[in-house]
Amino acid sequence: MKQESPGYVVLEVEGKSVRLPVVVGSEGEKGIDIGALRRETGYVTLDPSFMNTAACYSSITFIDGEKGILRYRGIPIEELVRKTMFVEVAYLLVHGELPNEEQRRNFSAMLNINSMLHEDMRHFFDHFPRGAHPMHILSTMINALAAFYPNVDLKSLSEDIDQSTARLISIVRTMAAFAYKKSIGEPVVYPRHDLSYCANFLNMMFDSPVKPYQIHPDAVRILNMLFILHADHEQNCSTTAVRTIGSAQVNLYATISAGISALSGPLHGGANQAVIEMLKMIQQDGNVKKFLDMAKDKNNPFRLMGFGHRVYKTYDPRAAIIKRECHAYLERTHYSDPLLDVAREVEEAALNDPYFIERNLYPNVDFYTGILYRALGIPENMFTVMFALARLPGWIAHWKEMIGSDTKIVRPRQIYIGKTPVETVGVMENREPLLQ
Repeated sequence: MKQESPGYVVLEVEGKSVRLPVVVGSEGEKGIDIGALRRETGYVTLDPSFMNTAACYSSITFIDGEKGILRYRGIPIEELVRKTMFVEVAYLLVHGELPNEEQRRNFSAMLNINSMLHEDMRHFFDHFPRGAHPMHILSTMINALAAFYPNVDLKSLSEDIDQSTARLISIVRTMAAFAYKKSIGEPVVYPRHDLSYCANFLNMMFDSPVKPYQIHPDAVRILNMLFILHADHEQNCSTTAVRTIGSAQVNLYATISAGISALSGPLHGGANQAVIEMLKMIQQDGNVKKFLDMAKDKNNPFRLMGFGHRVYKTYDPRAAIIKRECHAYLERTHYSDPLLDVAREVEEAALNDPYFIERNLYPNVDFYTGILYRALGIPENMFTVMFALARLPGWIAHWKEMIGSDTKIVRPRQIYIGKTPVETVGVMENREPLLQ
């Protein structure tokens, strides 16, 4: 809940005093409201990559990077992982409260009803080239949903937005599984009404006419955990993209497609795949110290993927949960992955190296995620897709929050550093006017 301003900050600019209100969040976060700065002084602020800029008020997710805290709607992530399923967390993010039993059943029923992909859209998959990355397929297919369901925008809020929310959360799971089946040349598997959200996804991914898939409850539990941990993370790159695109009152599906495109980059959602590739490279070489030294060399482009975080300056709380669950799951299932041994060695070496300690470079959520996905049978080119499936409720929650407020279209300012008219004198002298 936004608190009343406790006072003002006085800024002196060219002999003029400007009073800028101080704003305080419900967790004590403080900010300075500079909304009147340019109007009063002619100045703007410069903050590349928005390192120190709060772009909105939000009641969805709270992060304290110094203390390693992550909460959805006020509930610690550790509690949500222990006591809820992903569908309940999706409801929490979108609706603001955990569902009671009746609400949970109704929401699950809506997810089931909306899990089928329009048959006309199913044929779209036939036109993607073999080997196309599933993230590109997913982004394109979600954008196409805007043509099939064109009225999911600001005006539709007066109607039932729950239907569109459930359709998107459910149907994207189906699209992702279809994209995978397309990439390996197997027939698609349709969703089943008798399976839970995560069990349905695993079945659509791995069931086959010649080899029926056996659904293991432990695998379903692990997937639920992974989805919960990735469901939202405040104002990250892809969420900012969703809020930015959505501020133009763009259709929800086109807006989410923009979020998926932002997520596909190796510095955001693609980091878990990059971690696996790095661990393979280290395993092949066999010299962990060599790669740590490369990461510490400012003249070497090599980066130690899966370490450090823009927000967390201590151990990522999600990474702590995933590390524990990864070791336990692999032990229970007797799954042997040599990359886990490499990951352990890399982590131990980094956590005892002054260079990484001084810079707060701890393992983040991506470091162990890929190993768990490998244990579930998820191929590496689907890792980022899994991230997108998990993040959908968070994106939708932010879109819904953003268009439900008095948000203007996002339009940042800039500091121009290009040529001036003095520097371009004579450039146009010998050009003839165009015929009118």
